[in-house]
Amino acid sequence: MRSLAGLSVIVAAASVYLYLLSAHLPPGPTRLQPGSGQEDEAVQEYRLKFPSDLESLRELAETLKFYKTENYGYVLLLFCSAYLYKQSFAIPGSSFLNMLGGAIFGPWVGLMLACLLATFGSTFCFLLSSAFGKQYVVYFFPEKVALLQRKVEENQSSLFFFLLFLRFFPMTPNWFLNITCPVLNIPISIFFFSVLIGLIPYNFICVRTGSILSQISSLDDIFSWGTLAQLLAIALMALLPGALIRRYSRAHLKVDGIDSNGTSRGEVSRDRRRR
Repeated sequence: MRSLAGLSVIVAAASVYLYLLSAHLPPGPTRLQPGSGQEDEAVQEYRLKFPSDLESLRELAETLKFYKTENYGYVLLLFCSAYLYKQSFAIPGSSFLNMLGGAIFGPWVGLMLACLLATFGSTFCFLLSSAFGKQYVVYFFPEKVALLQRKVEENQSSLFFFLLFLRFFPMTPNWFLNITCPVLNIPISIFFFSVLIGLIPYNFICVRTGSILSQISSLDDIFSWGTLAQLLAIALMALLPGALIRRYSRAHLKVDGIDSNGTSRGEVSRDRRRR
């Protein structure tokens, strides 16, 4: 109970900080009315929230891109804080934030931010789980934890590449890996670098997608040579690392028996027989 209370205090403090940061915006730039001839206009009031679909993502990206022309440091701090908040507390939705980063900061700065923030946020999640949540992870997910524990023991000699394999091919969600690795006694250094390297293809795809979406204003833009070249780069980045790590896993890793939900194939077949 003490661990749950401690975690609740941390979540509450982080939530208050993020709310205050997003609610008390510094003065933003002014928008000029087309043809109005007025150079000054009342500052627009901005309401910020996490994007939940592509439409809200596009609206938020346009707002923050306009806002960062005079408040770059604030937008950067807000984006980093929101990203770390979601990653640290295992809240799904990092793909939207990756796309938002690509739309606001561009493909390369956005990719660097996504990789670093995903790594540090996952590490914070690892530390929170280690300090407050081990018993709850085992209590609520006993079969999945036992299966992953068995696979970690079987791949102890290639533990880093096994974790890379799980990041490249999400046998289990990233948030679940983040909270489970402390239970599996994964060294934090191996965990850190497996996240940093293993999520590069995923982050690249999301950031590039966000960058492309922010540049498209009509259907003609989709079929431009520049857009097609970026889509081809996304496809190659998605396929090449996965092919390499899959080839390595066939020769050196023992990953048989895990499906895309992190459960064993034997359990799946037994469930089917019951039905």
